[in-house]
Amino acid sequence: MTANTTADDAGTGGWDLVEDAGFIAHVGPLHLRPENGAYAFRAAQKHANLIGVVHGGMLMSFADRALGETAMRAADGANCVTIQLEMKFIDVGRLGDWLEIRPQVVKRTGSLVFMRGDVRHGTRHVASADGVWKILRRKGG
Repeated sequence: MTANTTADDAGTGGWDLVEDAGFIAHVGPLHLRPENGAYAFRAAQKHANLIGVVHGGMLMSFADRALGETAMRAADGANCVTIQLEMKFIDVGRLGDWLEIRPQVVKRTGSLVFMRGDVRHGTRHVASADGVWKILRRKGG
C-alpha cells in the first residue's frame, strides 16, 4: 500500500464507481459501497481551495449527491430534488484524504425525504450535512 492507499480505497474495499456524464464527471470520481450505502472520493488537487485544502463547495457537492441518491432510493426510485442543504464544516479535508459519507434517512413523508450524513476521513469528522429532498411526481402519477 502507498501512503495514499487505505483499506477503504476504491480498489480494495468493494467500492463501485458512480457513473455520471454531468457535473459529477467534472468533480469526481465518486464511489459507492452498495453493501452499506457509503459514498467516498479521494481528495485531489482539483478539489483544493486557495489555501490548499478541500474546497467547501466540493464537500457540499459530495454530500448533495450522496444524500440525494439515497433520498431517491428511500422514495422508491422517484426523482428527488434538493430543497434545503445545510453544511457544517468541522475540520479540513486534506489533499490525499479518502473522504467518506454514510447517508441516513431521518424521515420520509409522502412528498419529502429528510436526510443527514457526516463526512469523515477515517475517524476524523470533517463536516456534517442535513437536508430535505422533494419527491417529484410524474405527470399522470
